[in-house]
Amino acid sequence: MFGLSDVPKFILAFFIVLPVISILHEFGHVFFAWIMGGKNIKVSIGSGKSIFKIGMLDIRQYYFWYGLCTFENLPKRERFGNILIFSGGVLFNIIGIAAIGLLIQHDVLEANIFTYQFTYFSWYYIFFAILPMPYPDGNYSDGKIVWDLIKNKQDVIKERTYQVKWIDEEQHWHVLDHNNSVVRNYEDEEEAIKMAIQIAEGNKPSRVLSERTEGEVKEIHNYPRTPL
Repeated sequence: MFGLSDVPKFILAFFIVLPVISILHEFGHVFFAWIMGGKNIKVSIGSGKSIFKIGMLDIRQYYFWYGLCTFENLPKRERFGNILIFSGGVLFNIIGIAAIGLLIQHDVLEANIFTYQFTYFSWYYIFFAILPMPYPDGNYSDGKIVWDLIKNKQDVIKERTYQVKWIDEEQHWHVLDHNNSVVRNYEDEEEAIKMAIQIAEGNKPSRVLSERTEGEVKEIHNYPRTPL
């Protein structure tokens, strides 16, 4: 039964241990993204507004909940590289568990509530990362991405581009999908952009471009397929 004596354990687990595990997990993704030539690599720990940034690391208001890694498309060996990147978080969590076990075994660390919680919640993290499932926000679990890539379903990493384009002849804004087909026409630019963003959010990785005049293209939003 949960009592007052368990409150310190709760605080330790959710406000210290879980963020440590999350950082380790994200840097597993970062390590392989870097090895495979990914550019503009960034890591966000937590959710909500940003509190502070150190290099590629962005710590957010609710630092104990959620985390993700973003990177630009790989220059080569994209399928193999993404398998490594999306597996990297789980691999680093497993390495963390093994390291804690070895340190305890060799009397470098004592078994205590921290080491117990670290091991327990690491396995929790691993389970939900490798479970092949979609998330409500349009992202997929790391496990689903890896499994699809192993089966050579590369649509999960193929970026789709959606455009909002002004057509003088028709005096309308066209929303174009990744096949350059018209999804819908709008008189108002904001409504067209809103529709393009809605479609892009549900089809990650994707981006939304706006073209006002011939040759003037501006990126409005980018929704990468992010390792979580």
